[in-house]
Amino acid sequence: MQYRAEVTIELKPGMLDPEGTTIRRALEHLGYHTNDLRTSKRYIIDLEEESSEMAEKKVDEMCQKLIANPIIHNYTIEMREA
Repeated sequence: MQYRAEVTIELKPGMLDPEGTTIRRALEHLGYHTNDLRTSKRYIIDLEEESSEMAEKKVDEMCQKLIANPIIHNYTIEMREA
C-alpha cells in the first residue's frame, strides 16, 4: 500500500535559530512585531509498505539516521494513505 509521511523537523527548545532571528528582525523593520519566530523544515516522503505501522517505522529510521540530528532536533511524523 502507498503511504505519505509528513515529517516536521524543529530545533529543540534553547537551541539558537539564526534564520528565525533574522526573519523576525526583518519583519520588525517592516512594522510587524512578533513575540517569537522559529523555523522548521517539512519533508514529504512517499513510500510503499505493507502497513502504516511499518511505513512509520521506516520513516522514523530515516529521521534517526539522516534527516534529523537527535542532539538538536525534535521531529514529528504524520502518516496517511497516499
